[in-house]
Amino acid sequence: MKPGIRVRRALWSVVIFLALIGSAVAVRRVAHLVPIVVGGYHPLAVTSNPVATQFAALDDLFAHYPILTLVSCYARLAFHAAGSAPIQLRHSRPPSPMASLEWSRFAVSGLLIGISALVMSLGMPAIGGFNQAAATTLFASFLLFALSKAFWHIQRREVAPHREWMIRAFSVGLAVATIRPIIGMFFATSRFQA
Repeated sequence: MKPGIRVRRALWSVVIFLALIGSAVAVRRVAHLVPIVVGGYHPLAVTSNPVATQFAALDDLFAHYPILTLVSCYARLAFHAAGSAPIQLRHSRPPSPMASLEWSRFAVSGLLIGISALVMSLGMPAIGGFNQAAATTLFASFLLFALSKAFWHIQRREVAPHREWMIRAFSVGLAVATIRPIIGMFFATSRFQA
């Protein structure tokens, strides 16, 4: 096997793994929030486990904004499902109609993620305080900027720069979706650190 093929497969494996992490977090959040939307909010029971208390507080925060969080989660799932579209376009010719539909789903879900992230950053208490709110605002703004640049280039039939900006948008969206579970693992293992 050529080194280039091995590297490409390794990179695809990492992308798929990160997309699965982001999707799993979104599915878990949806499973938690749909009953709240249907049956109403009920405060969570207090537990003596400090790690469980941290996760319960996180769930409780999102439970106060269930519709906004669900919009973000469903958009994230669509974003990950259509996320291979910016990477798969390898030619300098315009995409086929089927690829264009996938690009459209990707762009719309990316817009929903960016807008909902900005609203959440500015309208919800930040889990990580000011630093987390500032980082989320920065990444959401760049995601929206990248999608705007991609749209601008495809309107001019400049496929190569369009693809580059869509890859940037996908990378930022993937990073934002996966950073929270990774930080969650640090919270969960913090009691084992010296």
